[in-house]
Amino acid sequence: MTIRRCFIGLAIAVIFVIAICPLGVPQARAETLKLRYFSHVTKTEFFPIADVEGHFVVPNIREGAIILENGELGWVKITLVNDMIRGAGSSDAYSTYTFQDGSTITTHSKGKIEATPQGVPLAAKFDGDIVHGTGRFQGIKGTMTMSSKLLPPEKGELGPKAIGETTLTYTLPSK
Repeated sequence: MTIRRCFIGLAIAVIFVIAICPLGVPQARAETLKLRYFSHVTKTEFFPIADVEGHFVVPNIREGAIILENGELGWVKITLVNDMIRGAGSSDAYSTYTFQDGSTITTHSKGKIEATPQGVPLAAKFDGDIVHGTGRFQGIKGTMTMSSKLLPPEKGELGPKAIGETTLTYTLPSK
């Protein structure tokens, strides 16, 4: 009977320890970073595809400014490839956000570009993942969403300007 009480006591102690342990381990808390941006095309090239009229693959680089909700300023550089028919289509992009302290966040996203019936791009929406961070964002993990309004290019511009919002939802490793 004493051995049985000992095993029951030990089992209760083990269950108690297993139940309490997760409370003592600090959990990473998801944070949200919202920013607005303005970007323009700094490099582009159009590659026609011979399947249907108006089909192009368009790699380009966009650069611009970001403003965080707290007023902090930074920069964004986006490297992307668009697959478009008459201005609408899909896009695959890598974006690097650089903050005033030199910290960076890099994302990979895929999106859709909407256009008018005349082939003028109007808007873009992207979803993706945070793939890398430096400085205060070292070890970052998370997701991103972005929406843009595209402004028609003016004479001499390489492509439409974009103004929009990005939301990064992330966790950082415990320190």
